[in-house]
Amino acid sequence: MKKIKGYRLGVIACSTLLLSACAIPALVEKKMDKTVPETYANSTDTTNMASLKRSIFFEDQYLSALIDTALAHNQELNIILQEIAISQNEIQARKGEYLPSVNLRAGAGVDKVGRYTSQGANDANTDIAPGLETPDPLQDYRVGAFASWEVDIWHKLRNAKKSAAARYLSSIEGRNFMITNVVAEIADSYYELLALDNQLSLVREYIDIQKNALRIVRIQKQAGEVTELAVKKFEAEVLSTQALQYDILQRIRETENRINFLLGRYPQPIQRDSQSFEMPVSDAIEAGIPSQLMENRTDIRQMEYELEAANLDVKVAKARFYPSFDISAGVGFQAFNPSYFIQSPESIIYSLAGDLAAPLINRKAIKADYMNANARQIQVIYDYQRTILNAYIEVANQVSKTSNLAASYDLKAQEVAVLNQSIVIANGLFTSAKADYIEVLTTQRDALDARLELIEYKQQQLITRVNLYRALGGGWR
Repeated sequence: MKKIKGYRLGVIACSTLLLSACAIPALVEKKMDKTVPETYANSTDTTNMASLKRSIFFEDQYLSALIDTALAHNQELNIILQEIAISQNEIQARKGEYLPSVNLRAGAGVDKVGRYTSQGANDANTDIAPGLETPDPLQDYRVGAFASWEVDIWHKLRNAKKSAAARYLSSIEGRNFMITNVVAEIADSYYELLALDNQLSLVREYIDIQKNALRIVRIQKQAGEVTELAVKKFEAEVLSTQALQYDILQRIRETENRINFLLGRYPQPIQRDSQSFEMPVSDAIEAGIPSQLMENRTDIRQMEYELEAANLDVKVAKARFYPSFDISAGVGFQAFNPSYFIQSPESIIYSLAGDLAAPLINRKAIKADYMNANARQIQVIYDYQRTILNAYIEVANQVSKTSNLAASYDLKAQEVAVLNQSIVIANGLFTSAKADYIEVLTTQRDALDARLELIEYKQQQLITRVNLYRALGGGWR
């Protein structure tokens, strides 16, 4: 008889499993495509600036100090640190789900039943021991340990824990990606600040030049060589340039405050070496090869962990179609008086039970979760491929921009040299009455604009080099 009952139970369990498995819906699959072009602009050099540490790439000591301060106090980075802590706690929570749950319980109660009931009549006629009557009302004291455990047959709980671990690693890569961006933002703002300092110095230099020209024109006016109109034109030019310096001062203040915000502190002066802006910018393009993006770009690595977690989530959702097996057990003492706890085995209680359950009816919620998990997995695949494509395009753009800016800067420098010579020529012609004051003013204004633009080109060269460093995945090491 026992063999027959065991056989029946086995048949029932197998049938339940078969019915559960047959009802799992088919999924739409999406294949991963990680292929990238072999080179940037036909360059096969594997030298990659992304492998450089921040302290080596950024040689300016003031900039390095600002970056270090930001990494310690930037609010966005601190927020992400808390997200990492949450992800780490989620791993422990998932791990606890597939381990047995053991609780200690202690309780007390009182139960008064009617005398003229079956239980009351039975209690009245039952002696627990010779000479010991059943108390009325009947008290109940109990203490013991009780455990429950879902046997993780299908690795549903283990896969959920692995998924949480993958998302924890993803959050770490997300922090690294944020570090890269914060470093780039600070460097961009710092170089903008240096450029504004040099523009301010240039404008003040031109104010002195124009004031000197105004003094000469006034002398010429007194000698009857020019009219009052020339004097007024020179005065207006001086006032226009003086107004320009206050616009630059405001931009300097705003840029300093933007850096202070990234550093997580209230506005204060930013220490810097404005003379370092005059140092030549390297036009070497050390972009390496596209396949190195998989290792250096933390946003790509973040998506890899997200994809791993999404794949595990599909397995977890699929396991919900299969039967679950729960075991519960308990052992302890129970008596109407705590002093009887030591009297065993009369006061000992224990239990052991197993439970096999499988969803057969109303499985729509499980199917919906399964289909949603698969849809999220496909979504992550598209997002992963989009991240790789975006990374390649960012690098390609910065590589092209580096070359074009180098050529533009050289041409603009030649233009500035020519205009500086034009100022000398125009002043000489004006002094000898061979050129009018309009030509002098126009030449000065063109030279000033060209030199301001040259500073902007230099700023763009520095920022482009930083952006290439960021696009290649540098800055987080």
